[in-house]
Amino acid sequence: MITSEEIKRRLWDGANELRGSMDASRYKDYMLGLMFYKFLSDKTLETFRLTSGLGQITESELVEEYTKARAEYGEELDKMIQGVISYYVLPEYLYQSWLKDINTGDFEVQKVTDSLNNFERTIAVSGDSNKFKGLFSSSTLDLTDTALGSNLNERSKNIKALILLFADLNMVALQKGDVLGDAYEYLIGQFAMESGKKAGEFYTPRQVSEVMAQIVAKTPNIKSIYDPTVGSGSLLLTVSKHLDEDVQKNLTYYGQEKNTATYNLSRMNLLLHGVRPTQMTIKNGDTLAQDWPEDPERPNEGVQFDAVVMNPPYSVKKWNRAGLKVSDPRFEVAGVLPPDSKGDFAFLLHGLFHLGQEGTMAIVLPHGVLFRGATEGEIRKRLIDKNYIDTIIGLPNNLFTNTGIPVVVAVLKKSRKLDAPILIIDASRGFIKVGKQHVLQEKDIARIVDTYVERREETGYSHLATRQDILKNEYNLNIPRYIEAVDEEIPHDVDAHLLGGIPQRNIDNLQILQSVVPDVLKRSLREIREGYVELVKPIGEISSDIRSDSHVMAIMQELESKTTQYINKYWDILRFVSKDSNLIQLMDQMLTEIKDMLSEFNYINVYDGYQIIAEIWSTSLKKDTEIIALSDFYTIGRTREPNMVTKGSGENKRVEQDGWVGAIIPNDLLAKRLYKDELQEIEMKKTRIQAIELELDEWVEAANAEDSEEANALGETLNETGAAFEPKLVKAELKKAAKGTTEFYLLKKVEQLFAEKSEFNKAVKADEKSLKEAVQERFLTLTNDEIDGLMYEKWFGNTVKTIINLVEQPLTRELNILQALHNRYADTMAAIDDEIKTLETAIEALMSELVVEE
Repeated sequence: MITSEEIKRRLWDGANELRGSMDASRYKDYMLGLMFYKFLSDKTLETFRLTSGLGQITESELVEEYTKARAEYGEELDKMIQGVISYYVLPEYLYQSWLKDINTGDFEVQKVTDSLNNFERTIAVSGDSNKFKGLFSSSTLDLTDTALGSNLNERSKNIKALILLFADLNMVALQKGDVLGDAYEYLIGQFAMESGKKAGEFYTPRQVSEVMAQIVAKTPNIKSIYDPTVGSGSLLLTVSKHLDEDVQKNLTYYGQEKNTATYNLSRMNLLLHGVRPTQMTIKNGDTLAQDWPEDPERPNEGVQFDAVVMNPPYSVKKWNRAGLKVSDPRFEVAGVLPPDSKGDFAFLLHGLFHLGQEGTMAIVLPHGVLFRGATEGEIRKRLIDKNYIDTIIGLPNNLFTNTGIPVVVAVLKKSRKLDAPILIIDASRGFIKVGKQHVLQEKDIARIVDTYVERREETGYSHLATRQDILKNEYNLNIPRYIEAVDEEIPHDVDAHLLGGIPQRNIDNLQILQSVVPDVLKRSLREIREGYVELVKPIGEISSDIRSDSHVMAIMQELESKTTQYINKYWDILRFVSKDSNLIQLMDQMLTEIKDMLSEFNYINVYDGYQIIAEIWSTSLKKDTEIIALSDFYTIGRTREPNMVTKGSGENKRVEQDGWVGAIIPNDLLAKRLYKDELQEIEMKKTRIQAIELELDEWVEAANAEDSEEANALGETLNETGAAFEPKLVKAELKKAAKGTTEFYLLKKVEQLFAEKSEFNKAVKADEKSLKEAVQERFLTLTNDEIDGLMYEKWFGNTVKTIINLVEQPLTRELNILQALHNRYADTMAAIDDEIKTLETAIEALMSELVVEE
């Protein structure tokens, strides 16, 4: 039972093992190309099976039937299959034929080359030939490349290993649940991270794609989407993912890509995601050099789309090699040609030219487009005057693997009212660090999109810039001109430093405490003079008072009740998902509902709650619901699978089974809930082992002490570093020692400790082995109630508690401010002066006691 997560892990591990020193940006072409050819072969066989009325038979039987039918019907069969899927793979060129040759020892690399070349010929007469043509050209899949091996034998060995990586994957079955498409996108992303600066040629980070796609998907009645710098096609597919299924069925995808290898990658990616050839038009060409797509009947208007998305190369120099003029219809709106030294506005204007009147465009650009002057300033002014710029979103730096610069997402529309303000969002501080990269969390993406949809203003985060604001700033859209970062530093108060006390105005600014627990706060303070107060009890006591406050407890109880209801509602839905369930839609529904529910509570950070549910999906629910949908909850709960582990290294590297693991229930969780006594017994023995080790360490320390009985008796039994006893040396010295002596007693004591430790270690090992076996067998007899309990804990074990904690977080934050204010003003200048005087007096007294000897 294979899930998308398992496929991703397996394929990426295989890629790392097989590619050796080959550059990731090159190896991806071979790996993804052969993966796609396996899909074409499987699709050919599946189409033959369905059109021939064959039932479920084994793959080898299906290949045999196809071979026989091809011999009997020839081109008639070819045309039948081609009529359904727009292509076909001949029996002798199937991926399965390569596998057969590998198994019989007859494999030749030339057979793979011949197969790829023959596929080109089978689509030459197809109406969709441009959708498949050149996918396996020698420029991107050169099987003679020495990077695959210095000689033919090496290349053959490496190509065979790569072919075997996909051998047991049914690509057609995997495509139905979008598992195949997910895995393909994942591999593209992983190769992008490994490729470093070259990644920008083909990949937009998932979280940036999500921001753009979710915004663009809000456009009503989308029927077409266009990416002029399409790369791997991930942006087009991410937009599609956020549209209704009915819309997806008839959606048309357009894209253009200059790099041939990347152009091939995008076509494969779309086809693997189930996009029909008739829905997609992807072109290999230079977007800026020559306009595309064009409408021959209206050459000056261009084909327009409901949605345009792009992540073009940043600030491309010498972009205008074709010698374009301002008369080019794409640039007429700007009145000037973008500077040849920076192509950012050239890409923007191209996309805007192809944007429909009611459509939405989202483009990733460097910050410079917001404030650079000269020609770019003129273009920006023209776009602002026409009010085409709808939103500017500033993102964190280091989001991309190929550049560390911060970028913006610009959203453009042609149908805006002339007095509509431009929404500016500063999302540059909302991220986490993963390795060297900055990453937007799900809550960061949701906050950006919600702010865009609601057009809301939030201090330090978003602002609606009116025309007057923009004119005041001379058409400069640099984000800091409109949004000032919130300064959380509280100014120092001179009087408070001199005379003590916390300024009352600082207390008044503790808005959450003032609103939620004003009485508790008031009882915790005492006025010491006008405008200044002091704490009458420690912060710890105030915190306890707040937690036990009736109003706070009522809020927590209400939140607990609503969270429990929320979980119980989805608990029943999640347990009974099926192959007909839309899991992406279900996840979105859960995320939207938790946001709506938490919005009913003042001062709770809605997006922190959103992140809690998002992480449950990423860590458990995504994989588990995929598996449950293939069977049923209780059957899968009792299912165990072989635990395959890699052992050895190099030539001796092998994969072996090491027991069993639950399909969805973790072995550790089952042990924790159903074998508490056994775990406690093991833990007690481990505790005793730790105590013995501590005792031995004490004896080692004593043995290292100079001129001690222990050193004399045990010194010769230490290892070379003196850090531990050597059991063999202890036994040897014990044989020499006379019974009844101190030396004999000490050596015997150390020997007994070693013996006791050995016994406990053996007992723990035996207990753990027994428990492991018991747990593995217990899966088979789990009751429905036990499965319910285990899975509820896995999915939602701490969720209620974690969400209730959202009530405490803002209160705790302000209590920390109160503590900091108390600490700041606790020592007055007068008190410090007194302390200095006391110290000076003490020093003088010491000085007077000093006696100078003559």
